Amino acid sequence: MAAIWLQSCKSSSGSVPSSLTGPKNDSNTIICLPGSSKLDIAAIERITGMKGAEKNGEYKITIPQNDLQVVVDGFRIIPPMGLGSWACFVPCRDSVMVMGDIVLTETDLFAVQEEVIRQGFTVTGIHNHFVRNHPNVMYMHVDGKGSVTDMAKGVKAIFQRVKIVRGHDPKEGKADSVTNTLSFAKLDAILGQKGELSKGVYKYTIGRPDVMLREHGIPISSFAGFNTWAAWQGSEDKAAVAGDFAMLEDEVEPVINTLIKNGIEVVAVHNHMVHEKPHIFFLHYWGIGPAEKLAIGLKSAIAKTGKGKIH
Repeated sequence: MAAIWLQSCKSSSGSVPSSLTGPKNDSNTIICLPGSSKLDIAAIERITGMKGAEKNGEYKITIPQNDLQVVVDGFRIIPPMGLGSWACFVPCRDSVMVMGDIVLTETDLFAVQEEVIRQGFTVTGIHNHFVRNHPNVMYMHVDGKGSVTDMAKGVKAIFQRVKIVRGHDPKEGKADSVTNTLSFAKLDAILGQKGELSKGVYKYTIGRPDVMLREHGIPISSFAGFNTWAAWQGSEDKAAVAGDFAMLEDEVEPVINTLIKNGIEVVAVHNHMVHEKPHIFFLHYWGIGPAEKLAIGLKSAIAKTGKGKIH
């Protein structure tokens, strides 16, 4: 799914505090412990004009791309299956850092890139989630640092640019659902945890509590995008699963090999960040087939990362 993540990094005057720019500020230093700073959610909502969800002091705005009718191998891809843009705000002292991911069509791409740069953000990744998808969609990650006011204005402008290029608001289309006759209990038993059902898509989110990931010295949570996920639809005989793996460098090869050996297609390997410590690779996959076989293969690949546990 596409996203923007905001974390505090500037002083209220708009300048970046010296503690964030001096020689002691490197990616190996934790400059803000989780929960140590308070985010001005009211200001974010007022400036962006959008509502989101709060978790552990972080705030995420999600924009479903209801206007895009994407199909992959006969399966409809709806927002819960990975077709949503989001913005997650995380406080750090008196300012905000922004990391994000935005769903874009080929027509949107350049115009939105221009807006990202105009707003003082950095493009940190552009990639696909699927192959054989019609129409073609891409996902662009962005990173920004500044005051809550500046970053919220920037996020609003970036999402507004998508509206202008498409000629409408992506979230105002019909919120479709898909057919799902899978046995959730069987999937839960294989994977070891319960998923969440939304619009016919059954989704698991897999955290990496074994890794203290930091971007610009600020911890990145599962809520803010550091996770592995798996989204399911279809039937027991013919299921579709799509998702994303978050991997350390030594996990990339065994995860890829395990997925492919189990009949699950690896469709993208890439970065989401550029200043993170430790370095994290992200992998997108797509599988079609009997649900039990796919789940066993996915579980085997999960076991190649960290402790192999779903959180």
